[in-house]
Amino acid sequence: MTSNPLKAYGNWIADVGHDWPQAAVESAYRELIDTVAVMIPGSVTPVARKVLARIGQWGQGSCTAVGTTQQLALPWAALVNGTAGHALDFDDNFDPAKGHISTVLWPAILALAEQQDSSPQDCLDAYLVALQIQGRIGQGLNPTHRKRGWHATATTGALGAAAAAARLLHLDGTQAAMALSLATSTAGGFMSQFGTMAKPMHAGQAAQGGLQSACFAQDGMTAGWHTLDGPIGMNTLMVGPDREELRAAIGEPEHGQTLSFETESIGEPLLIIEHKFRVKRFPTCGSAHRSLDAVLALREKHGFRAVDIERVDVYAPAMHLKNLMYHRPEDGLQGKFSVEYPVACAIIQGHCTLADFTDEAVARTEYRSLFERIHRHPIDVPETEMDTRIKITLGDGRVVEKSVFMALGSKTAPFSTEQYWQKFEQCTSAVMSRDDQHRLKQALEEFTSLSTASEMTRCMGVDLSPVGPSGPV
Repeated sequence: MTSNPLKAYGNWIADVGHDWPQAAVESAYRELIDTVAVMIPGSVTPVARKVLARIGQWGQGSCTAVGTTQQLALPWAALVNGTAGHALDFDDNFDPAKGHISTVLWPAILALAEQQDSSPQDCLDAYLVALQIQGRIGQGLNPTHRKRGWHATATTGALGAAAAAARLLHLDGTQAAMALSLATSTAGGFMSQFGTMAKPMHAGQAAQGGLQSACFAQDGMTAGWHTLDGPIGMNTLMVGPDREELRAAIGEPEHGQTLSFETESIGEPLLIIEHKFRVKRFPTCGSAHRSLDAVLALREKHGFRAVDIERVDVYAPAMHLKNLMYHRPEDGLQGKFSVEYPVACAIIQGHCTLADFTDEAVARTEYRSLFERIHRHPIDVPETEMDTRIKITLGDGRVVEKSVFMALGSKTAPFSTEQYWQKFEQCTSAVMSRDDQHRLKQALEEFTSLSTASEMTRCMGVDLSPVGPSGPV
């Protein structure tokens, strides 16, 4: 055993067996369905198309770029597809890492799998290895890392992609450790980019950076041994010099986040089983989902309309409301990082879909007129220690309330496999022809029995037309 996390994680990546619990494999497969589903409409958004247009000038290759017949070199495909997967903010969250994990890992894995004809089983194995390593690194940096404004999708994501690629490339322990170390030099991304095109690019850049790091490590590139835990390593630079004091103050750790890198029991428990995912049923920041679940439940029970509402009070963890930074969003991207706008959608129409996050939709007067009646109450406690509570005061004097601890799609109320496929239908039907959609679904359904993963990824390489200034409707 070693206390150096780079050495420990590198050895684990190289040496851990392939005999995963069936529940873990099935969960990894469901997140593949979810990621492919959101990549398809994400590929026609302006940010994804801008990335593709530029990247297309830099190098062709053999890897699929989603939403086009154009094929790209390995790192560029990962960049384009990772950006597409995160463009709609409809992709999953993984709490130990405190980030969007699948939209980084799957684009990196599938691009590399295409280049070297990897099997679906190898891809699922690489995902499980990488998710565990990224989760452990996230637990060593969070919750402070995220609270201080780092976008963990970009930071821990780069290391997760490096771990996935190291596994697929069959790197030895030292090479895998170097891949992780090199990836720390590509890790970066601020929450100040939320509500802009830069935010979805974080996922693509993490996938690209992690892949490149593993390939360089395969070629013998060396890097520092203390870029995670050294005095000027990731733990200090991306957490803070007060890390030891913060660690000592932790009582009940949130999502296993102890500000310590676990090196003695890396694989136990398996984080994919222990923590599961927060899979989204709304294409908006996950911090709004508990509020949306509560509002929709109240609307269904009491049958109120927007005109009946005098006041809406949102009591939520301060970190959630910090993520939802746009009180008066001005476009579709900002609307995804607001609580006022999606709550208005839920009140007025009883749902919140892809069509609600165009620039035109956010500008609707009827919806914006509700903003002044929605009041935030941030509570400075961890999300695992409080419910989100919605209190709605009606014009007739009635007050109705609903509390939600975990949103639908999360650990306490996970999606069924059927619900994953319903989301796939919702997402892909927005932009795909029925024939192309059918071919892709069939390949995904048969994924584990295919000879190579590229038999599925090629079905994503079809020309899709951009729609709308903010994406698919």
